[in-house]
Amino acid sequence: MDNKIFVDFKGKIIKNVSKVVIGKDNIIELLIVALISGGHVLLEDIPGVGKTMLVKAFAKTLGLPFKRIQFTPDLLPSDITGINYFNQKIDDFQFRPGPLFVNIVLADEINRATPRTQSSLLEAMEEKQITVDGETRVLNIPFMVLATQNPVESYGTFPLPEAQLDRFFMRISMGYPTREEEKEVIFRKPSSNIIEDLPTIVSQDELDYVLNNYGKVKITEDVMDYILDIVEATRNNSKIQLGVSPRGSIALFKACQSYAAINGRDYIIPEDVKKLCPYVFNHRILIRGASDIKTSKDILSNILKDIKVPVEEL
Repeated sequence: MDNKIFVDFKGKIIKNVSKVVIGKDNIIELLIVALISGGHVLLEDIPGVGKTMLVKAFAKTLGLPFKRIQFTPDLLPSDITGINYFNQKIDDFQFRPGPLFVNIVLADEINRATPRTQSSLLEAMEEKQITVDGETRVLNIPFMVLATQNPVESYGTFPLPEAQLDRFFMRISMGYPTREEEKEVIFRKPSSNIIEDLPTIVSQDELDYVLNNYGKVKITEDVMDYILDIVEATRNNSKIQLGVSPRGSIALFKACQSYAAINGRDYIIPEDVKKLCPYVFNHRILIRGASDIKTSKDILSNILKDIKVPVEEL
């Protein structure tokens, strides 16, 4: 495994996307981890902090086919998966693919769609395929859903059920920019073509390499036990009604492999686990009387403080 390819991959993407989205290097790094791991990301934050712009810049940087779906209450499952229609020219039914047949999908305001439409994404996100009229079609590789939702507004929304939340690899809140970052955003020269002018800086060979080789990152038994201790603690915590599922355990392991690789290592360390646990687990635990990111992260932070961190033997 060539660690340099992973490190360069991360560095180029962060540098390029940062031309559009200022001060969010950590968030961009998390998107890279999710992409390499084959996962999907839920960006949950208030309007106006740059969620949509971040996703567009990320897709343009990678040079991957991209579609944006504006989720609304009248959106139907067939609007996103595609339909079979009768083509009079060929006197037969023909499949018209929906917007899911790309590499990166921006599901904007996903919680505004009805549960029926939301659930139509489940097969696509988990199996990387869709079934229309009994015929299964495989989606592009990589396939990544980047969904946004406003956690504050509840009028006219349909909260995502636990089953669908668990399909997301991470739930991330971008947060407000710092005072200096916001000043830079305000004074930046306006350009309507800021995304269009962004160059594609990742080759297909580089993308294929990181996707096919991150799994070579190793983990010691002590660090694996550390992950399982955290998972078990979420299942036995009195404040948590529903703990992390086995899918969540696998997700954290894969995230740590990707994170170690893009930071130049072919092995996982406990700091990788501590760094990624709040992002991978915050939506996979059901808190009694609360569901926001901050409460979930606070509880996970307390769990991490209580669990002994494995120390490398000298």
